[in-house]
Amino acid sequence: MQILIGFFVALAMGLTGIGGGSFTVPALVLLVGLPASMAVGTAFVYAGAMRLIAAPFYLAGKHYHARYLWLLLRGAVPGLLIGTLLLRVLSGSAKNPMVVIILGLMLAGSSSISFAPKAQYPGFAQRNSKWLPWLALPIGIEAGFSSAGAGALGTVLLLNYSEMTPPQVVGTDLLFGLVLAVIGSAFHWEFGSISGTVLVRLLEGGVPGVVFGCIMARWVPSKKLKFAIATIAIIAGLQLVWSGSRRLLGEHSTAAAAGLTRIANAPAAHR
Repeated sequence: MQILIGFFVALAMGLTGIGGGSFTVPALVLLVGLPASMAVGTAFVYAGAMRLIAAPFYLAGKHYHARYLWLLLRGAVPGLLIGTLLLRVLSGSAKNPMVVIILGLMLAGSSSISFAPKAQYPGFAQRNSKWLPWLALPIGIEAGFSSAGAGALGTVLLLNYSEMTPPQVVGTDLLFGLVLAVIGSAFHWEFGSISGTVLVRLLEGGVPGVVFGCIMARWVPSKKLKFAIATIAIIAGLQLVWSGSRRLLGEHSTAAAAGLTRIANAPAAHR
């Protein structure tokens, strides 16, 4: 199961450049049964390794914008730390259902950006470059909390608010996501929120999957495929919300039942 998850997620990443955290986290929580914080940490390391393999395929013959990459990272890296620490605090209980619900909402929300109507202002970044780090800050926070968002949200930001060509956007965003994945992996490794066994199995399927996806990318209509991937990611995010909500209601019901039992069993003098 874990090898198959690694293969198909990496295949989607190789074909479109997006989808790593949006698929991996729900799969690890819902199918493998990892706690939310460990699923995010494992997904971070896995996505970083897949992006590292995919980078030469996407950057060969294309360009990236070093200045915009630096501006994005100035805002996103502090946000990454904030999001990681927030996840760490909220995950005090290993199976905190609220973390699962928030993860699901963030994954579904970031994936739905793909369907948002375009609002292009190509000269914005050139004239207002000081705002780019602030626009990248929430992207970093979401990436730190859910391991997702850097690809989809970074692409939308660069396509709509900079004068870069689509090839430059692809190259810049790929490097942006790669740097965030490497730094995020270091944070989660330090916190010990990574499952080494699951990571190895994901990589066993992911390495051939991402190579095959990158090779096939030139023949597959990536735009239509991105919409399909975004739709599946939204469904996966909503499934996390549903799963977390059921668990939360179950905990409240159990606590209420336990309270009623204690009252019923209390001595009459104390009633």
